Amino acid sequence: MDYNHDVASELTKQNVAKLLAELPDGVEVVAAAKTRTPEEVLKAVQAGIKIIGENYVKEAKEAYGQVGRRAKWHFIGTFQKHNVRKKVLEMFDMIEGVNSLEIAREIDKKCVQIGKIMPILIEVNSGREPQKSGVFPEDVEQLIREISRLRNIKIMGLMTMGPRFGNPEDSRPYFVETRRIFEKIKGLELANVEMKYLSMGMTNSYKVAMEEGANIIRIGTKIFGERVRSL
Repeated sequence: MDYNHDVASELTKQNVAKLLAELPDGVEVVAAAKTRTPEEVLKAVQAGIKIIGENYVKEAKEAYGQVGRRAKWHFIGTFQKHNVRKKVLEMFDMIEGVNSLEIAREIDKKCVQIGKIMPILIEVNSGREPQKSGVFPEDVEQLIREISRLRNIKIMGLMTMGPRFGNPEDSRPYFVETRRIFEKIKGLELANVEMKYLSMGMTNSYKVAMEEGANIIRIGTKIFGERVRSL
């Protein structure tokens, strides 16, 4: 047996157990697997992770080849037009997140062809930062009303990205704003809009995110350790 492999597996197992033990009921963990090897992803699933989050389709396919349906698969980050392919949509169980009607229409069209209703989260640029993707808070309701008319998409909530590094408290205003929009949309009781999930927070900020109502957190480093593989 490979000693380093055994040590890495045990560390992942310990990390997952510690994380899951501290989470309140109703909070789901998405293991953010960006740049991780299929072997690392498999270790996380074997340790108890139930949802894998991938930013890149190529990496997702590689990991899916080892893990398969032992976990659910979320696309995390901005879903782009070149990713709207039948095999990609068949692989993912949810898309976090969609930020335009154009992309939503493409997803809907392909999902009609494969007979699937795709759950999605709308990506909110809660800080109105020009360098980040996502819908500005004031535009979220209109976009949701437009997307909700598509028959093969189901809007399940919102997601947002806070600062990845720095003081976790710096993320709080982003999360407060996204929760405010979430509750407002939920109160509208729109058809084809469930508003079940609020996806916020990463390794650096997930505790603050949960305090502000997140019920999906996206965790990478706290599960896998520091990245050792570059893109």
